[in-house]
Amino acid sequence: MSQPKVGFIGLGIMGKPMAGHLRNAGYELIVHNRSRDAVDELVGKGATPACSGKTVAEQSDIVITMLPDSPDVESVALGTGGIVEGAHEGMIFVDMSTIAPSTAAHVGEVLAKKGVKSLDAPVSGGDIGAQNATLSIMVGGDEDTFNTVKPLFDVMGQSAVLCGSLGAGQTVKACNQILVAVTIAGVSEALTMGAKAGVDPIKIVQVLSGGLARCGVLENRGERMVNGDFDPGFRIRLHYKDLNIIQKTSNDFGVPLPVTSEVFELFKTAIVKGRGELDHSGLLTVVEDMADIQARTG
Repeated sequence: MSQPKVGFIGLGIMGKPMAGHLRNAGYELIVHNRSRDAVDELVGKGATPACSGKTVAEQSDIVITMLPDSPDVESVALGTGGIVEGAHEGMIFVDMSTIAPSTAAHVGEVLAKKGVKSLDAPVSGGDIGAQNATLSIMVGGDEDTFNTVKPLFDVMGQSAVLCGSLGAGQTVKACNQILVAVTIAGVSEALTMGAKAGVDPIKIVQVLSGGLARCGVLENRGERMVNGDFDPGFRIRLHYKDLNIIQKTSNDFGVPLPVTSEVFELFKTAIVKGRGELDHSGLLTVVEDMADIQARTG
């Protein structure tokens, strides 16, 4: 059986390397993005450009989106010139963005009327995971569709797990974002207390990375946080968006999130201070402000 033609919409920090891995693996790739530079880069590797979601869908067996937020996915999938207008019987739609579970379900229901099977497949691992094809992918949808798309997931990541029906992937991603946000806050507090007490924060990172406190935040971002390098892999404003989704989901299911609610306020403070474009590890600067250490936003 020949490889499917793959459409990829959304070539940002995450989407561009993910699409690049698919092209490098030999998939025929049709790409669309609001800005042209990323499109041109992939076209240089043999991808075909498209002018709209509709055009991508018309030419593709599987369409993948990697977009910032729920309204973006809904617009690209269901809006004028969107995927729905070019959708065809047997096409598979895979949204790898982080959005509200309810939006994933709604988009899937609309596309199903055109004979399209849908998966929600948000990822964890940040820009480093996207670049190294080591993403963790959490998927919602039916098993047959998941098995069809699994070879693509295996190209883009190191773990893809079917979590349940459509929307389940987004629910698990919300759980992931709780843990990442709380961990960033904890690392920020640890580094700030140690530094204020006069300990070299690099030593703190080295020691904590070897014990029970070791975690992905320390491994991927620890030294960069100490050096004030908050070049975005995943922006504060996007994690704040995720925390808003989490707040709504927790209210929907009646789940108290006392610690997450406190961390939500720290992210809100970062937004108010104009730091939304920093990497989410830049939450450290907010904790430093509270400890009267000059924030390192460079």
